[in-house]
Amino acid sequence: MGGGNWAPIEPDDLPDGLVVADAHGRVMVFNRAAERLTGRSAHHAIGVALDRALPLEDLDGRRWWQLTDPYGGLAVRTGQPERNLLLPGGREVLVCARYVRDRAGGPVRQVVVTLRGTEARRRTERSHAELIATVAHELRSPLTSVKGFTATLLAKWERFNDGQKRVMLETVDADADRVVRLIAELLDISRIDAGRLEIRRQRVDLAAAVRRHVEGKVAAGIPADRFDIRVAGPLGEQWGDPDKLDQVLANLLENAVRHGEGTVTIELAPAKELVEQAGTPPKVIEGTAVTVSDQGVGIAEEAMPRVFTRFWRGSKRGGTGLGLYIVKGIVEAHGGVIRISRAPGGGARFRFVLPAGIPDFML
Repeated sequence: MGGGNWAPIEPDDLPDGLVVADAHGRVMVFNRAAERLTGRSAHHAIGVALDRALPLEDLDGRRWWQLTDPYGGLAVRTGQPERNLLLPGGREVLVCARYVRDRAGGPVRQVVVTLRGTEARRRTERSHAELIATVAHELRSPLTSVKGFTATLLAKWERFNDGQKRVMLETVDADADRVVRLIAELLDISRIDAGRLEIRRQRVDLAAAVRRHVEGKVAAGIPADRFDIRVAGPLGEQWGDPDKLDQVLANLLENAVRHGEGTVTIELAPAKELVEQAGTPPKVIEGTAVTVSDQGVGIAEEAMPRVFTRFWRGSKRGGTGLGLYIVKGIVEAHGGVIRISRAPGGGARFRFVLPAGIPDFML
């Protein structure tokens, strides 16, 4: 294995609490995060029996170590799933345990316990509640419109001429499309969050896809001179999911047209990008870079880290605030990276890089 000098991770470097007990149930590891979560020092925990060093109770007040009995319980048991437990004083903590055996069915050699605070779960619950509220709000408007027009047409069909009926039905059709798009966004978010966004790779022509999207905007009434497409050099062979990449391009172009000003410039060029993500070694992506920039007021520097998060909105011009979150999920599912910066003219500049070449399943 190549790629730099990587020191082993120390228990104290881990963000979660880690407690490890030996074959006799004595604590041998009690990291800093465990100290912070339990309020107990490692000095007083090391060498102490696990049930004393980490006195846990379930939400019914029962002693957890007696219930689970890691050393004397079923020999086929490999651990305990994460659950809410209580420390002395009623402090709530998320606990997960794994039983390490030298052989299947053999005696437990180590018990490895991970601890997490409940703040992360509460943030997730708040995020889900916000998502539900946003979806309910976004669904209410088109569904109210659909219900109103269909009820009116059913009750008073004969009173309207063909032109009036057509306008009402076109409105119903457009609102139904809004509902379908919102449901598609929700399904994408669910798959992204679960790491199950399916990418159906085939050979794609990104330059042709960009031109097709621009032609669609022009056909919808946007002046053709508002767009400037630039393709620099021959692009490498590109594989990806054409439908998902269409989502990315459509979202970025729509944002540039709706929220930006002046000329929307779309650039495609070969690229070599260094990607550094927390918890993983740096890697270089060689492929195609697509940049979409405008000449508007841009996005404030302090807002840029939030652009790809859920519910972020750059203006008050509607939308769910989910589009760029989905865009980032799609690009990363392709093995790529997306970034935002200020364009030379001051507007917003989105740049994503997709790895080129033949995908692994073709080799």
